[in-house]
Amino acid sequence: MNSISSFNRLVENTIVDHWDLDALTDYKGVTYQYKDVARKIEKIHIMFEGCGVESGDKIAICGRNCTHWAVTFLATLTYGAIAVPILHEFTPEQIYTIVNHSEAKLLFVGDVVGPMLDPEAMPDIEGIVNTVDFSVLLARNDKLTYAREHLNELFGKRYPKNFRKEHVQYYIEQNPDELAVINYTSGTTGFSKGVMLPYRALWSNMDFAKGVLGKQIKAGDNVVSILPMAHMYGMAFEFLYEFLSGCHIWYLSRVPSPAIIAQAFREVKPVIIIAVPLVIEKIIRKRVFPKLTPNIKLLMKLPVVGKKIRKKVCDALYESFGGNLYEIIVGGAAFNYEVEAFMHEIGFPVTVGYGATECAPIITYADHSEAKVGSCGRAVIHMEVKVDSPDPQNIAGEILTRGYNVMLGYYKNDAATREALDADGWYHTGDLATIDADGYVFIRGRSKNMLLTTNGQNVYPEEIEDKLNSMPYVVESVMVQREDKFVALVYPDYAEAEKQGIMTEQLEKIMQQNLQEVNKIIPSYAKLQAIEIQQEEFLKTPKKSIKRYLYQ
Repeated sequence: MNSISSFNRLVENTIVDHWDLDALTDYKGVTYQYKDVARKIEKIHIMFEGCGVESGDKIAICGRNCTHWAVTFLATLTYGAIAVPILHEFTPEQIYTIVNHSEAKLLFVGDVVGPMLDPEAMPDIEGIVNTVDFSVLLARNDKLTYAREHLNELFGKRYPKNFRKEHVQYYIEQNPDELAVINYTSGTTGFSKGVMLPYRALWSNMDFAKGVLGKQIKAGDNVVSILPMAHMYGMAFEFLYEFLSGCHIWYLSRVPSPAIIAQAFREVKPVIIIAVPLVIEKIIRKRVFPKLTPNIKLLMKLPVVGKKIRKKVCDALYESFGGNLYEIIVGGAAFNYEVEAFMHEIGFPVTVGYGATECAPIITYADHSEAKVGSCGRAVIHMEVKVDSPDPQNIAGEILTRGYNVMLGYYKNDAATREALDADGWYHTGDLATIDADGYVFIRGRSKNMLLTTNGQNVYPEEIEDKLNSMPYVVESVMVQREDKFVALVYPDYAEAEKQGIMTEQLEKIMQQNLQEVNKIIPSYAKLQAIEIQQEEFLKTPKKSIKRYLYQ
């Protein structure tokens, strides 16, 4: 591991090198330059010192994406403390569990999360700090209160002749395996585990991103942050890599509705977009597909005219994302095949990556120019990937991976660690896939989701759901097994149905037609017996994966 550089040294260097560039902006709010970020980091360090935080202590951060969330995270690592990001969409009970389980010394909370919490449910926490203005909401010792109340005075005494570049000197990790982050999985199985991520995993993900995007993403470029930074996908590729590259990151601190996201894309003109499938699928289904009349679809297939039409459609879609885009990287859940194939057909720069919290997160990726429809790319730098199958090209098996990105294990959970990491260092992902001769991975589904027929046939519900989700008036679906029968739970597009004047009885008939159509294109052993209409959207994790365990 001698080739691994210091992650915190990278933070030092990017701040010094991009001192006067814009770094972080709360959309429609405040902007901080890299030098402002450095000052805020230093002030948080003074607060840490004042209340007795030591290297190796845990600092929990829970709130919506914002500039101060990012600053707090950077301040934690560069002090030598361990960051514990917590998804703000977790319930108070989940937050209490994580804070207590991680043994966090301080908790930083946003203005939405803070009022919901009962400090008495976190008896060992020494203080709670509001990320809005870094005011102290709870102090169980006088040291934290004193440090905050005298913060500007203490800062002034430490830097009487102003804070300058040469003062940026951070804690440098002692070895690559040193613990940097404990990230609690949101998971679709209902149980959250504390993933211990070392500095080498953060560095390795950054080294990967630099290798594949370094020529396209430059200092001063803009990025819109949509995904929660408390999730490794958003943290690594909408925050850390862009920050280390000298980019300007814009945070949609309000609830990122489709209208706000679209407006931000037009105004900010991001150089790259990191997204979960649901966001892209909604845009394509709502704004593009309805405009493709049968005549246009027919013309798109013609050699000369079709090329011009496809380019026109692609250009219009490209402009809707700001018109300055290198590519969209989709990940976090399965991407609908029909939508992905259409985007490739018109030549739109989109690709699919694959990862896991346990790998901080990247495992496979391919640039859009090399992507294969239905695949999530090939093993990335510093990682090995194999499929545990007697015939990996034709028979799905579990994806195994090892390398610099892989976690140390689960915090205070040796049993789960032994189950996930084998003696040879392979991480067992729980995902099923095939892998072609070129090394491209094609995910079939989660091993825990796989259904088994009475004849011993394996059924991958994600594949059936993908086809069903392309049917008329279907927003999303979940396939479940009831004894020896398969049933699809479907949440219809009620808004579109109402717009078209379609009543409940008609919608039920449409779903019956969908049932017949989908059964024509799937194997006989996987045929659906019924479709059951759901009145409300399926409950999801923050990365928009359906919590399947609730519906089994």
